[in-house]
Formats: sequence, structure tokens, C-alpha cells
Amino acid sequence: QADGTAWMAFFTQNMLELGLELAAHDPAYQDMALKFVEHFVYIAAAINAPGDRGMWDEEDGFYYDLLVLPDGTAQRLKVRSMVGLLPLCATTMIEPWQRERVPRAAEELAARLRSMPEIVRSIHPTGPAHRGVAGRGILALVNPERLRRILAKLLDENEFLSPYGIRSLSKFHERHPYVFNVNGQEYRVGYLPAESNTGMFGGNSNWRGRIWMPVNAIIIRGLLNYYAYYGESFKVDCPTGSGRQMNLFEVAREISDRLTRIFLRDANGRRPVYGGAEKFQRDPHWRDHVLFYEYFHGDNGAGIGANHQTGWTGLVTKLLQQSGE
Repeated sequence: QADGTAWMAFFTQNMLELGLELAAHDPAYQDMALKFVEHFVYIAAAINAPGDRGMWDEEDGFYYDLLVLPDGTAQRLKVRSMVGLLPLCATTMIEPWQRERVPRAAEELAARLRSMPEIVRSIHPTGPAHRGVAGRGILALVNPERLRRILAKLLDENEFLSPYGIRSLSKFHERHPYVFNVNGQEYRVGYLPAESNTGMFGGNSNWRGRIWMPVNAIIIRGLLNYYAYYGESFKVDCPTGSGRQMNLFEVAREISDRLTRIFLRDANGRRPVYGGAEKFQRDPHWRDHVLFYEYFHGDNGAGIGANHQTGWTGLVTKLLQQSGE
């Protein structure tokens, strides 16, 4: 699973950050930091394995889940979903002070990479020759070329970029559903921006086209980390094909603005979050009591599912704060 593997890489980075923070004050934690550097490298080797056993598809420029069949052959499940976006989120900054206080971590990473040269081509370059803004290093699953190719799809309004954030499934699959055949049975994955068209998984379609705040927030975090490394030297079209060049901070802010647009009144005084619910749109007793729905319609931003998900949809307040600062 490209998403599960990316999550685990992200986890090792979080643990590495904790280890580095603690080791700066207590050398006993250096071994903990070293362990998670090692784990990150092995996970990177798995997701970026060369050939048919890796999850990166060079032709499409995207990560996919990999189906390994009983005879040992493998096939990528070419569904353009959040699954393929999450690898860009597995990124962390290595500040100069961290290298100075915990030099063994950098030495261990360099040694591991020397013994696994095939990984060096796929993950982001690291080491003394690859320092970014303010001398920062970066530890990331995705190299610069792959980052650009993923962002081209992420920021395409005909794919992932909705007026209200990042969809969990590309709108490409609205006209081109993914079809997979097993033992004469056909299975399809199509774009579902709102409720599911099947009772499977309890009718849940949050990975089939809806906008989901927590994964959007993690994508924004990843983009901000890349910006902290690249600064103004890395720019992309946003939206894709518009000719409007943005650095990665500006891209993160653009996505944040689209997410916050869900809750703000538009030119007609309507909040996208309430869709066609006139009671919530017009009634003075309701219209200013904004609900935090579980996820949102991939095309119009209307709230769907449980309407009290402050645990993750409440992240929008952090996005407002970041953009304001």
C-alpha cells in the first residue's frame, strides 16, 4: 500500500524528530534517532523499489498500490487517489543545530545510503552537497523530479485540485473509471464527490473523491517543509497549465484558501459548507453557527457525513492562522 508505506515513513520521521530533540539534551537518545534513520531508509527502499516491485510508476509519474499475486507476479493498481499523494508528505527538515548536536545520525544515514545506491536516485538528495535555505537538510521519500510530477497532478483542476481543496480521488476517474477483473468479475473505481453509490464499507466513499481536512493538512505541512528547504528556487504552475508560477509556500496558501472557502460566505452570502440546506443558509438563528462536517463534496464543498468532526475538520482554524501570519 503506497499510503500505508508513506504513513510509516512519516512515522519514522516524527520519531526521528523526537529523538533528535531529546538527544540534544541527553546523549542516550542518539541510538533512538539512529534506529529511526535506519527504518526510514528501509521503508524508502520498499516504496521506491526498482522495476515491477516498486510503487512508483515512471510512465504515469505517480505512486500506486501494488497487488502481488499468488504466482509471485505483481501489478500496480492504477487508481489516481490520495494513496499516491501521501508519499510527498513524508518529509522532515534537518536543521544545522541538529546535525551539530547529533552528528552520528547524519553519519549513519550517509553510511546506509552508500550501501544502497539504488535508493539514492529515488529519495531526495541529502548530505553536505545538498543543503537548502539556511543550511537546512531534508529527509524525504520523493526526489525533486518526482515531486514536480506528483504536483502536476495534485494542482490540476481536472484531477485533484477542487475549488475547495484537494480531492481524495482524481476527477479523471469521473470519465475514466478504473476497471479491474478477477475471475470473471469486474470491479470499478469511479469518482464519487459526495455520497457513495454502494452500501459497501457502510456507504463510506471518503476515499472516492471527497475533500478530507486531515489529509489536506498533511499535504500542506509537506509543502511547507519543502519550501523551508527550497525557498524561492522551486516553483510550479498553480493551477497546472495556468502559467501562474508559485513557490511552495504560495501553493500551500492557495490550498489553504480553497479549504477555508468551504466555510466563508461567497458573493451571494452563501456558505458552501451548507450546500442547498436553506435553513442553514438563510435562517438568522442558524446561518452563523458553522458546523464541522466529516468531509466535503469534491466539487461544491457541501458538508457530508457527521457534522461535529472538530477533531480533524477543526484543523481549518490552524490554516486560517497560518495564512494570516
